[in-house]
Order: sequence, then C-alpha cells, then structure tokens
Amino acid sequence: MNLRTWNLRVGVVVLAWMLALLGVAAASGSITQSSWLMIHLLGLGAASNAILIWSWYFTEAVLRLGHADHRWVHAGRLALFNAGALAVVVGYGSHGPGSGAAWWTVLAGAVAAFAAVIWHVADLLYRLRTALPARFGPIVRYYAAAGGFLLVGIGFGAAMARGDLPGDWSARLAVAHSSLNLLGWIGLTVLGTLVTLWPTILRTRMAPTVERAAHRGLPMLAAALAVIVAASLAGWLYLAAAGLLAYAGVVVSVVAAHADEVRRKPPSDFAALSVLAGVTWLLGSLIAAAIAYATAGDWYVAHDRLIALTPAFLGGFLAQVLLGALSYLVPVVLGNKPSSTARAMDVLNTAGAARIGAANTALLLWVLPGTGLPHTIAAVAALVALASFVPLVIRVAILSRRAEPAATERTRERRFRPAPERSVLVGAAAAGAAVVLLLSVTGVAISPSSVGLPGHGDDGAPAGVHPTGQTTTVDLRVEGMRFVPGTVEVPRGNRLVINLDNTGDTAHDLVLPDGRRTPRLAPGKRATLDAGVIGQSLQGWCSLPGHRQMGMVLDVVVDGGPVDETGTEHHAGGSGETPTVDLEADPGADFVARDPRLPTAPAARTHTLTLTVRDVQAEVAPGVRQTLWTYGITGPDGTYRGEMPGPTLRGRVGDVFDITLVNDGTIGHSIDFHSGALAPDKPMRTIEPGESLQYRFTAVRSGIWLYHCSTMPMSLHMANGMFGAVIIDPPGLAPVDREFVIVQSEAYLGEQDGIADAVKVSEKRPDLVLFNGYANQYDHRPLTAKVGERVRIWVLAAGPNDGTAFHVVGGQFDTVWKEGAYLLRPGNDQQGGSQTLDLAPSQGGFVETTFDEAGNYPFVTHSMADAERGAHGIIAVR
Repeated sequence: MNLRTWNLRVGVVVLAWMLALLGVAAASGSITQSSWLMIHLLGLGAASNAILIWSWYFTEAVLRLGHADHRWVHAGRLALFNAGALAVVVGYGSHGPGSGAAWWTVLAGAVAAFAAVIWHVADLLYRLRTALPARFGPIVRYYAAAGGFLLVGIGFGAAMARGDLPGDWSARLAVAHSSLNLLGWIGLTVLGTLVTLWPTILRTRMAPTVERAAHRGLPMLAAALAVIVAASLAGWLYLAAAGLLAYAGVVVSVVAAHADEVRRKPPSDFAALSVLAGVTWLLGSLIAAAIAYATAGDWYVAHDRLIALTPAFLGGFLAQVLLGALSYLVPVVLGNKPSSTARAMDVLNTAGAARIGAANTALLLWVLPGTGLPHTIAAVAALVALASFVPLVIRVAILSRRAEPAATERTRERRFRPAPERSVLVGAAAAGAAVVLLLSVTGVAISPSSVGLPGHGDDGAPAGVHPTGQTTTVDLRVEGMRFVPGTVEVPRGNRLVINLDNTGDTAHDLVLPDGRRTPRLAPGKRATLDAGVIGQSLQGWCSLPGHRQMGMVLDVVVDGGPVDETGTEHHAGGSGETPTVDLEADPGADFVARDPRLPTAPAARTHTLTLTVRDVQAEVAPGVRQTLWTYGITGPDGTYRGEMPGPTLRGRVGDVFDITLVNDGTIGHSIDFHSGALAPDKPMRTIEPGESLQYRFTAVRSGIWLYHCSTMPMSLHMANGMFGAVIIDPPGLAPVDREFVIVQSEAYLGEQDGIADAVKVSEKRPDLVLFNGYANQYDHRPLTAKVGERVRIWVLAAGPNDGTAFHVVGGQFDTVWKEGAYLLRPGNDQQGGSQTLDLAPSQGGFVETTFDEAGNYPFVTHSMADAERGAHGIIAVR
C-alpha cells in the first residue's frame, strides 16, 4: 500500500467521526447526551484519530523513517483505539454515568483506548531512541508527553463514568480530565507540530529562535499542566487558575518565536488563517478560564464555567487548528503531482477568508453570555462555517482518485499563483462576518428581550408595555418545600432579576412560563435568573417531580393583575400520551411475574447489601409502561435488577442490617427503614445523583416492615416505585409448606414511559392498585399450592395513600398476625376464624390457611374498587 492510499483510507476514519458529530449536532434537541457526545465525537473521535495518524507521519518524517514501514502495526493501533472510543461513546452517550452494563462498556472502551495510546507512546519513544540523531527529533518528545497526559486523562474519564463520586469530586475530576485531554493531549501535539508545520504552511524558512523556544517550552508546559491537575485534585481553585495563566505564558513564548515567519510571509490561505485563529482562541480561552476559576468560589461553578467555554476551546481552538492543518496536509499526501496538490489546495481554500470571518464572528457571539434566538443563530452559523470543510475535503478525495488532466498553462499558473492582496482577504473575511452579524441582528429583531432590549418576545410582556429601564432584584431562598418569599411585587415595565439561594436540603430549580430557568441547584448552591421585562403577573415553579404540587411556586405580581399560570409541567421521558389501561388484556407469553415465594431467613446474622437507585422503564399493566425509580441490586455479573417493589429482605430479631444506598438516578433520593429505630437526620438524608450513604441498624422487633424513599414529595417517590419490605420473623415462627409475600401499592399513571402523575397522587386518584408491582399479574401466573398444605401469606400495605383489606375468596384464616402480635392462632377455645387482614398504609402482617379442596382461589383487597383496578390474583390449589 503506497502512502497516498494509506492516508486516503485512514482519513476516512477522521471524516466518519466528523460526520457523526454533524449528525448529533443536527439532532441535538432529541438526544439527551448531545453536548457530551459532540465534545467527544470531536475530541475523542476526530481530533484524537488525526493526532494518532499525523503525529506518526511527522515522526517518520523528522526521524527519517520509511513511511511504508510496519503499516499493519499502525492500522491495528488505530483499530484498537477506535473500538475503544466507539465503546465509550456508545456506553456513556446513550445512558450517562453509572448505568449498569453501560459502565462496563465504558470501562472496556477506556481500557482499549488506553492500550492503544500506551502502544503509540512506547513506539514513539522506541523510534526516538533507536533512530539516528535528527534536527527535529525533540518534536517527538512533544508527542510522547501528550500521549502520557492522555493516559491519565483516560483514567480520570473512566472514574467519572462510574457515577458514584462523593462530594464535589465529579466537578474536580471533570476539570482535571478536560485539562489533561485538551491542554496535554491536544495542546502539546499542536504546539510541537507547529515547529515545522507552520513555516511549511506559510512556505517560508523557519525563524532561528523557533527550535530553542520549543525545546525550552515542553518542560514548562508539562509543569504548568501538572499544577492545574494537582490543584484540581487538591481542590485549590486559585492554584488551578495560576496554572492556566502559566500555561498561557509558555504558549505565548513558544508561539512568539514564529513572529518573524508571519512578518516575512503573512497568512493568506485558509490553512494558515485557520491555524492562526485557532492559536489565538487558545490564548484567549486560557485567560478566560483562569479568570473563571479564580472567581468561581467552588468547583461546581468552575466546572459550569468551563462548560460555558466549550465553544471557545473546542470550536475556536481545536476545530480551527485541526481543519487548518488538514487543509494543508490532505492535499500534500493525496496529490501525486505538484499540479494535483495545488488543485486540491484550491478546493480546500474555497472562500477561505470568508469562512474564517464567518466562523470566528459566530464563535465570538456564541461564547458571549446569553440565551435565546440570537445565541442559537450564532451557534448554528459557527457549526455551518466550520462544517463547510467536510464537503470540500470529500471533493478533494474524489478528485484524487481521478486521472490527472494534462498540464495546461492554467494549471502551471496555479502552482505559482501569488497570494491575494491583503485588502481582498480583509474584504472576504468582513463579508463572512457581515453575514453572521446580519443573521444575529435578525434574531435580535425577532427576540429583542434576549439581549435586554424592550419588545414583545421572550420577556413575556404583552405589546404596549413600556420598559421603565429600572431593575427589580429579588433574593429568594428555600425553606422546606417553599420559596421564600413566595410572592414578589414588580412595577410594570421593570426588569426582574431573581437571585435564588438553595438553602434547602435537596436540589431545586426555578422555571418561568416562557422557559427561562435556573440550573438544578444542589443544596447550598446559588444562581441568578433574569426574568426579563415584566408586563403581567406570572407564576414560576420548581420543575423537579412533585415539587410544584407541594407548593414550590413563586407568584410575581404586577399592579395586582391576574397570574399567568400557562406553564405546563412535563414529566421527563414521556411521549405525551396517557396510556390506556385494559385489565382484560393478556401481558403476553413471555411475561414473567414477580416471584412471590419467600425464602427462609439467611443463617448469617449480619446482612450486608448495596441497594442502587436507578430509573427503569417497566410495565405495570399490559401495554402500560412507566419510568420507575427503583431500588435494585447489581449482581456479580454486573446485571442490575431494579423492580417495584424493591427486594424483600428477611432476618431475625437481633440481626444487623448494613445497607449501602447508591443513587444512580437522575434526581435526589433517600431511604427510610421502618425496621430500624434510628435518628433520621443522617441515615435518611437525601443524596444527590452520584452520591452514596451507609444505613446500619439492628432489628430489635419482629414484623413485616416498610422501607421507602423519604425525599419530598414522599408520596410521589413512593408512588413511582420506591418502596419494599423487610421481614423480621417473630421468635418461634412455625414452619409452613408455602410462604408468599404480597406488597400492595397504588399506581398514578403519568404519560406513557413517563413518571407518576403528581397531581393524581396529591388528589388520591389511583389508576391501578397493584400486588407486587403489576396489575392482576397473579391472574396470569397464579400462586400454587397443594391440598392440605399450610400456606402463610405475608402482606404489606405500601400505599402511599391507601391500605388493604386482604382476603382469599373461598378461604378462611386460622392464624392472623398483625403489627407484631397474634390476633388469632390455631387451637383457640372459640374455634374462631378470620376472613380479612385489614392494614392501614405502611402496616403489615401475615395470615395462614389450608385448602381442603382443589380449585382456583382468588385473593383480593376487599375494597372492591381497588380489586377491580388490579389488586387481584389466584392461588391454584391442586
């Protein structure tokens, strides 16, 4: 395989990642992890592949190695890296952090990528050690150091994907991970490559100070980056800011050495202009990040500000340097003659200055603070301007496979065409910038409030409202499930700015009817919301499930006018359609019912268990799917099993239960074991996603005890699946032939695939009543017993709102044990029996009976409306 064919084939890999990036960008509104995906499709996919390919190409060139040597080795390394990168993107991008099998997919991908990079670094160092001395050999050290930093970054990324980091470690690791990948892997590679590539792009001789500056710069860049990472791990924001400024200073010293080259041959084509713009963005972004860190106050804010600088770092720096370098390198390696190389460069330079002007104007507008239509237009314009490279490079690839036309005077002239006049370049760049500015001005005209101008638009003010030019600022805090103050008065035409301080003990946000909102704030965090010019009264609310129904609303009153309550709370994950319930429908041949059989208590007296909370889509009736919040267990093979109700635990009086709760869900959750007697402050506290806690108690009294989530609104968390049973056997409990457990609960259906409807929960309007989490499941898969066998049935009324009147049709109970005491036992003098075990919400007990005849014995709650909503099953006696 010749070099041209090789580069064409490996270039397809980079192009494929770019196309995937454009696809995700186009569909970002319907992809939950779109921001993460776009960052990693560019950085982990396109940029990393380009680095692996071209750093090796330059290594071969500067060390005078054969370009055709060991091509299969490089192909294997690229294949391994891309398999790993794809696994990471699929595993994390589709599920987010800490999601069972997806975590193992991410881990496997990280291991594969790590192996490929360490292979790359080892090969670089080996070739550097064994090759003959070369003038530009030190460049290879940049590539090896870059790979070393990436190895650490991969490790941090894998740790973050696990999703169970305590405290602010997720934010600190994210900052360290981003720094290692962006400033180490990409930054060092770019700065090392520019030593020889920049003067080559400009077609001028290298300045005499370049090599010396690059040689001195590498250890200083590495040291500055080490300071940034160490400060992130230690939690020192000011030191991280200092490290960024130090890194920026070294970049200036390394880049300034090229000033003489620029003075002799000013950039004129797309490749040079794009690279120059990219390096400029790097310096500006480093300074902005340093200021952001120094003024952040905590690592959550620092991480949020780093995310806000993503367009600057990735669009301004990485994308422009990558596209500029490829615009020069692709024609060089694909052209088989000087004329074909010149022709390819002409194609990639199409409207080059205009594209540069448009891209950088749009990026500048994109990175400025703001939301709304103008900001969206800027983002789209930047992506379009940068993505214009893709069709051009595809055209170059197609042309490279065609026969070279016979040389003509025109093609000979192309090779010696002088650079365009500076005025022409400036005019073209200004034209591109003008197009973007015109689009942005159009966006401002449509939505003037997005930039603080008066008008009918996103501020929610009706036409005719005259802005006063004054601002009303409100400080809002949280007490329990209330915003305090709950009502604020604003003069008509004033701009309203709300400073929300989450002084509560769980996460909250504030949403307005026009869609303006704060981020979701953890306890102790703050945010500012600009509500725009206020023209009419309105109502804001907390959008976390159930919080609005519990009273977390803010009334903004204008001149005593009516409150606008047009905002609608949407449940995450839903399709918008409330499912139709058909309890006569068959759940299907592959339906597996919840196993109601109760194992005997384990012999061990200490029960150690990890309960993991996750969002799980499950059927609760035939064709009715809901997104449940479940307590579940992850098996040794990594398989997660989360059900409603959660796993049933069993023990004896005196047993110790050591429970670790891990929140891998999307909102805060907690757990409350009625079977333990503990002060609730610490073990029952709400933990946010990614956190965990230990809950240890000793069972001192027998019973069938409820455990459930106690995070407010408790009713909604329980209605959405967060409950289960703990059975502590009474001393001397007699053995029986069959033992079952039935947990009754209500379902308040939200939209299909959505969560429970908080309004129905608060109004006590259940759609279904369930035994063990599924309507009528034991009609379709009956419990079984034999004639004459003694059967014990444990029953727990989980609620959240209603109790049960448990009854077996055709059966009579000779034993009833309720809430820790026997109400009836065999052999009593009155020969009495019981027909119903009545339990209020959260109460439990058991009944025992024998069946003297074969047949099908229905069991129900004798609250018949509830039995007809799904609390019905059959015991098949043979």
